Amino acid sequence: MQELETLNVIISGHIDHGKTTLLFKLSRKWTDTHSEELKRGITIKLGYADITISKNDEYNIDNKGTPQRYITFIDSPGHEMLMATMLSGAAIVDAAILVVAANEGIKPQTREHLMALQAKNIKNIIIVQNKIDLVTKDKAIENYNIIKKEFKGTIAENSLVIPVSSQQEINIERIYEALCEIKVPERNPDETPLFLVARSFDINKPGTKPQNLHGAVLGGTLKKGILKVGDTIEIKPGIMTKEANQLKYKTIKTKISSLFKGSSKTDKITPGGNASIETELDMALGKADILSGCVVSLQGKLPEITNKITIKYQLFKEFLGGIQIPPLKPSETIMLSINTSVTVGVISKLLKEEAEIHLKIPIVPFKDNKVGIARNVNNHWRLIGHGEIK
Repeated sequence: MQELETLNVIISGHIDHGKTTLLFKLSRKWTDTHSEELKRGITIKLGYADITISKNDEYNIDNKGTPQRYITFIDSPGHEMLMATMLSGAAIVDAAILVVAANEGIKPQTREHLMALQAKNIKNIIIVQNKIDLVTKDKAIENYNIIKKEFKGTIAENSLVIPVSSQQEINIERIYEALCEIKVPERNPDETPLFLVARSFDINKPGTKPQNLHGAVLGGTLKKGILKVGDTIEIKPGIMTKEANQLKYKTIKTKISSLFKGSSKTDKITPGGNASIETELDMALGKADILSGCVVSLQGKLPEITNKITIKYQLFKEFLGGIQIPPLKPSETIMLSINTSVTVGVISKLLKEEAEIHLKIPIVPFKDNKVGIARNVNNHWRLIGHGEIK
């Protein structure tokens, strides 16, 4: 598996267009395993699944023929209230599957997810025209033409559109083929490691004996470099503490006790794909995604955290529904998605296509990092543009 080219893929699209079912048919794994998600029938947190695609007469995940590529999937929530979670998922992927139901067509969240992919600079997009079994041939063709017309002039303009029925398992192998045709980004294992944390959790079952307890686990992806079992790492911004009524963030230092690439245990991880780091930290530090949004590297290798950044930005032309997006204003509060972290800041200075922002939650700054920008509109955070850190 380690020698295979690895691709991280996000499944995105409107809330009821069949993303989680499609991912189950692609991977044979359900990702909405949290009780609240099962109860409400929607994805709330990021879900994960991994597969190895092989090829003999056709592409498959049954180990028939020659292994072609290792794919790790992230299932993102489609609900508008969970846009920040979707942006966090988009920060750790190389490609996207954008799902559009053939019986409903393009919805507001379809467009918003496409804008999010653009904000995070995801250019490899496969459009899946799902639920093709629910419409006539003429309706499917009409729906296809609308997709091509609507996405003209966007990053998905030349994307492949694959008609699919997840429920009937029609054209699933064509998605495997398309995933194998995407050019894998160049990875650099020789650089300083940088791991983006999208989830953190406690994997211990109730009643586990003390000698068998595992430390807090960090889930995410390694963007560059190599991490090995036994490495001493630091986690920033780390944990929030309160000192003299002031909120401060404390860098966490720990050792890697075990590593997983997808669901397989390994001695080291290389860039690409979903990975998990088991640490020597108290398991309580991993609970409820406390450390999601943090970044990890070898001790002493990360920049200092900051509460002030300058970004070069570009706003989208209009909101969903064709309403023009007003320009940013001094002293306006905006939400920023940077890597897998989400923070809120106040604009302190505005120049042409440049903004200085004071952040309420600090970040670890990396020059040219992509930033998603959202504005509070009628108590909803709406994506309005994108940029990069200067």
